[in-house]
Amino acid sequence: MNAEVKTRLRSIEQLLDRIRDATRHDEQRKRLTKLEKEMSAVGFWDDREKAETIIEQMKKVKESVQSIENLARELSDSQALYELAEADNDGEALAEVDTDSVRLLKLAEGLELRTLLSGKYASASAYLEIQSGAGGTDACDWTLMIQRMYLRWAEQQKFRTKIIDEQFAEEAGLKSSTIHVVGDYAYGYLQAESGVHRIVRISPFDAQSRRQTAFASVRVIPETDVSDTVEIAESDLRIDTYRASGAGGQHVNTTDSAVRITHIPTGIVVQCQNERSQHANRAQAMRVLNSRILEAQERQRREEMNRLQGTKSDIAFGSQIRSYVLHPYKMIKDHRTEHETSNVDDVLDGNLQPFIESWLRHQTRADQSTE
Repeated sequence: MNAEVKTRLRSIEQLLDRIRDATRHDEQRKRLTKLEKEMSAVGFWDDREKAETIIEQMKKVKESVQSIENLARELSDSQALYELAEADNDGEALAEVDTDSVRLLKLAEGLELRTLLSGKYASASAYLEIQSGAGGTDACDWTLMIQRMYLRWAEQQKFRTKIIDEQFAEEAGLKSSTIHVVGDYAYGYLQAESGVHRIVRISPFDAQSRRQTAFASVRVIPETDVSDTVEIAESDLRIDTYRASGAGGQHVNTTDSAVRITHIPTGIVVQCQNERSQHANRAQAMRVLNSRILEAQERQRREEMNRLQGTKSDIAFGSQIRSYVLHPYKMIKDHRTEHETSNVDDVLDGNLQPFIESWLRHQTRADQSTE
């Protein structure tokens, strides 16, 4: 056991060094000191908007700095206890260090994962759009299954969710769904899910119980900051209102409160029906539209960079990223990272984190190889 504990403690120490380097820990400590001085200055609250921005920045920096320093302190304590226990051949103390080192390694791996969540909008909330593809009724049913999978995942990760639009299919399932996922780093995690998801199974809608392949596409858009907006001319918008409806076409609203907005120059269409009034639905739809336009601009920029560099992104929207095989065997495989599992029920019940973490590490290695 001694060698195993020693190796584990060394692994935590190496992880901690990488985390310090990735987060520029020393620079963050200096920034925290600077922000704290700004907060204690006379007249700090004279500009309330600026003050709230500084407070929000300080919270994030402080969380990063303290989480690393707390881990370093606990690791130092465990290393000291290990040395004493080994010198005294104290089995009880060694067992305590063994248990604690397992906990610290898991904590260090979690911190390392957070450092992989990079990019301008990584810490933002997200809009998750799911659209049924080829496969008829099976594709619509698959879209409903995916919606549930992401709602369960969000619940497990302590994110808040709200379905802001869903279009029900005539026979079963959904034609499309838009979910607002609220919480720090929701977009950073969910960006791993953009692409086409394929399911292979015995169709519950086929009288002859034949195997059916169906597709659904997922698009993830960061919720942009209030200050990060695009100029949208009213003349560029076509706004339609309609009566919100639920499953099977049953009306859930007796007025035309649902809103569909088309941005004519780009062809982007967004819709919202689950707020209480037409005004609220329009406001929510405009927030989604703003995020969609910014996301489209960023995607165009990346595509141009890839063209100039002679590279092709492997996460482009529309690429098949993952297959969910339920028959003739059970297997879920991500085609970008080769990560796979036979526990399909667990994944469909929301345990997507291993796939997401695998993609984040894969993407970080890919980015480093092109630098």
